[in-house]
Amino acid sequence: MQRHGCRLGLRPESLDEYRRYHVKIWPEIADAIHAAGIRNYSIYHHDGDLFGYYEYVGPPAEYQDRLAALAEAPRMREWWDLMEAMQIPHPQRQPGEWWAQMEEVFHQD
Repeated sequence: MQRHGCRLGLRPESLDEYRRYHVKIWPEIADAIHAAGIRNYSIYHHDGDLFGYYEYVGPPAEYQDRLAALAEAPRMREWWDLMEAMQIPHPQRQPGEWWAQMEEVFHQD
């Protein structure tokens, strides 16, 4: 299992709408996330920043391919178009990233 943390900005005027969409995400999106091997997915908000955390439970060698398949899932582009309009990419993200990936420096079970 791999743990992933990432961060992103959220437009202040979009917080309520963002929350409404995430009360119950679309079934197609939930199914695609699960099929990609992503579990325990959480998004936190603090003062305009979003912090995402998830665990990837598939084979490590398949991680990138599963993320690519997730991007092609039914209605994913539609969902992302809605979410991205509310988000502000982190200025120090790597090329090709929307959410800036974070380095884990501590973990305790």
